[in-house]
Amino acid sequence: MTTAPDDEARLREEICEVGASLHARGYTTGTAGNISARLADGWLITPTDACLGRLDPARLAKVNAGNEWISGDKPSKTLALHHGIYARNAQARCVLHTHSTHLVALTLAGVAAPDAVLPPITPYQVMKIGRVPLIPYARPGAATVAEQVAAIAGEVRGVLLERLGPVVWAESVTRASHALEELEETARLWLMLEKPPAPLTPTQVAELESAFGVRW
Repeated sequence: MTTAPDDEARLREEICEVGASLHARGYTTGTAGNISARLADGWLITPTDACLGRLDPARLAKVNAGNEWISGDKPSKTLALHHGIYARNAQARCVLHTHSTHLVALTLAGVAAPDAVLPPITPYQVMKIGRVPLIPYARPGAATVAEQVAAIAGEVRGVLLERLGPVVWAESVTRASHALEELEETARLWLMLEKPPAPLTPTQVAELESAFGVRW
């Protein structure tokens, strides 16, 4: 099964539009970050050392189902990370990684807990992204990180890489960007308050899970 040319063209445009929007609003800087999107016969991924604010749809790297680079510019060095998530989570259609300021700062200041870097403090945090665990530091592109993330890719919708920033996945590129934005905003709120806010109660979290079909 192959992806229709029109569908792939639209997906290429969406990746570039989302990348430009995130870059323009300061969610990523320089050449940090990467975006991929699943195709029927592989996936697209932003090139290595590419600026998300200046992506060219025609130059996005294309990788086949066997994880082989077949066209476009050289793929991001996080290719194995993206591949592992897609292999373990059939619902994931996009994987998005940025070095968002407040989320990186959170790992430097100290997360709330390794299995949930932030407690559930807002309803949209629960609804859009859910519980996010911390992945201990390793160099960018390290195979150990890809393995750790792949192992839990079916249980959560995102992770926070220590000193490097968030990786989130969702049913579309746009939804992944919304989840990333919600997580970054939650980190900003957490860091700006002198006294950590009380989290939502277990009953309140359960109500959100039931009403919106999400999982904390």
